[in-house]
Order: sequence, then structure tokens, then C-alpha cells
Amino acid sequence: MHPTSRLSTLLLSALLTLALTSVRAQQTLSPELRVRIDAAAQNFLSTSSAPGVSIAIVQNGQLVYANGYGFADLENSVPATAETRYRLASVSKPITAVAAMQLYEQHKLDLDAPIQKYCPAYPTQSAPITTRMLLGHLAGIRHYKEGGAGLPEVNNTTHFADPIAGGLDFFRSDPLVDTPGHHFHYSTQGYTLIGCAIQSASGQSYTDDVEKNVFAPAGMTVTTVDDRFALIPHRTRFYSKSKDGKLQNSEFLDSSYKIPGGGWLSNAPDLARFEIALMDGKLVSPATLALMATPLKPSDRSEDNYGLGFAVFSGEALININNKKYQTIGHTGGQQGTSTIILMVPELKFGVVVLSNLEGAGNFATEIEKLILNAK
Repeated sequence: MHPTSRLSTLLLSALLTLALTSVRAQQTLSPELRVRIDAAAQNFLSTSSAPGVSIAIVQNGQLVYANGYGFADLENSVPATAETRYRLASVSKPITAVAAMQLYEQHKLDLDAPIQKYCPAYPTQSAPITTRMLLGHLAGIRHYKEGGAGLPEVNNTTHFADPIAGGLDFFRSDPLVDTPGHHFHYSTQGYTLIGCAIQSASGQSYTDDVEKNVFAPAGMTVTTVDDRFALIPHRTRFYSKSKDGKLQNSEFLDSSYKIPGGGWLSNAPDLARFEIALMDGKLVSPATLALMATPLKPSDRSEDNYGLGFAVFSGEALININNKKYQTIGHTGGQQGTSTIILMVPELKFGVVVLSNLEGAGNFATEIEKLILNAK
């Protein structure tokens, strides 16, 4: 899912506008604001037919609101709560990016060295590919392959014990779609190469590095790999819509081949803790976060609103308070049975997390925008 789709941007901007204009100086949300958020969530459920959604809000560097609405499991009438765990899909990418940038800060990972320095299993291409390019989707590596011969991708059913080695097999022999550095080409596959670089630079597995150096210092106690064999408390069921618009269970997915770019599982409060730790400088320095929030410059000089693991929102999504505009960064995600969104305003230490168990649920953004912007 492209990280800067207009509908998702509208949703994030709307939620931020509501909360920032109402509670800039508060440490908890007012009862009136809670009612508005509850109403927006309930309206989303009714208009989108999504079974469930969970929301968390960070204000002044603190988690001030987390709640769930609807159902995590329709067949067994299990309600969605703040603790419900959803597939993160591409919201996994900022997590991987932070792990890579920690190694950059430690001078263990050269962002501009050829990726083969850290991942020799990936063949040398006609032009060098670097970790910086991979983080910003400028490496020219393809996204998902639709149909054709070889391993299935979007609906993969094969389980890989090693997500990096297994993931590389999907694309290592494929030609590039563009010259590295030339143009933005969104690629979940490219993030598998970043995971490979993290393993080499850190001296431990990708998942061990992330769990030790991202989740532990952030206090993220429930975020885990979306392992279809594991018994994971509070994991939601996953839903989609049939061609005639009826809810159904999503197609099967084993995401073990793409953990770095789309295979983590979490809940709204844990992602809020990720935002807090990142904005507090506990994961990377403020200077490094600013670097991650700076859009890259493709060599074809096309417009690019993606930095290093984060989309950089601009235009209609900028937060404007008292005629001052604040930069927002974030990411969206979508895959079988999930639609996810995170966004942060680092200067204000403010963040929003929205997770739903319906794929393709981004179409509720304009409705929430109307509700929130009209309820000042």
C-alpha cells in the first residue's frame, strides 16, 4: 500500500486537527473530546462495515487515549479493545528503518555503501544500491509480482523459518525496474534487503536486533512477528469484502517472507509507545529523526515525499496552529485483513495510531474528516 495515499492523509490530518486544537496543553483528553472520538470511530464502523478498529493518541509525549470499537472476531463475538493485536503491514517499515538508523548512529552501517557489503547474497546490479536508497524506495527494486511463474507473493502460503533468506528468494534474480536513485518505486521487497543489512551490521538476527534495540527501550511488550503457528493473545481475525460487498474472512497469508517490510503484529498502545520513544530520543537522536523526516531527492528531480522509512506529509496534511505549520511524518499499511496508520508531529510530541481488521479500509478517511473538522 502506498504510504501517502490521499484518503489516509486526510484521516490522519483530521484526527490530528481535532486533538491538537482541543488538547494542546492537557495531559488527558476531555470528556467532550472522548465523545467526539468515540462518535468518529462508531461512524467509521457503520459506514465502512469494518468489524473493528482500535485507536491510540499521544499528547505531549504521553499516551492519553487508547480504545477499541466493534469486534476483533465476528464469529465468536469477541470485542475489539485497546489490546487487540492487528497486522501492521507496511507500518513495519518505520520499525525496520529505526533499527537500521540505530546502527548508522553506531557507525556499524554505512548508508551509502553498496548493499552487498552487508548482504552478499544479493547479486551486484548495473549500478550500486545502498541502504539509503532502500530506506527511501529509490533502489529500483520491484514491489509485489502479480501472477506469473515462481513463488506466490501477495497471497504467500509458505512459511519461512528465516525471513531474510526466504524473502530474498522472491526477488534476488529479478531485474531492476529502474536505475538506482532515479525515481521513487515503492518496494516491500527492498526492506528485506535492509533486514539483511541489519543482521550483518548487528551480528544478530533481524528480529533479535529489533526486539532488543527497538521494542525493549520503547517498552513495546506485545509487538511480535505475525507467526501463523504461534498462539498470540488478543490477535484479531482478519476480514475483507467480497465482490458484492459482504464481509468475509480474508485470503490466507503467511507473511514470514517479508517481516521487515510487512510482517509485524501489534496493538495501538504499543505503537503509541514506539512514537513516544522515537520523539523522546530514546531510539535515535533528534538529528537522526530529522534526517529520517527529510524527503530524498531522486535523480530525475521528480517530487518525493518519502524520507528514510517515513512518509513526510505536506500540503493539506500539515498541521496549522495559530498560523504556524508543523511537519508530520507517518506511514500507512494494508494487507490481508488489515488497514493501519501511524502519524507523528515530533515538534509537538504528538501522535496518532489507527488500526483496523478490514483490508482496504482507507475509504473511511473523508467521513472522519467531516465529523472531526466540523466538531471544533
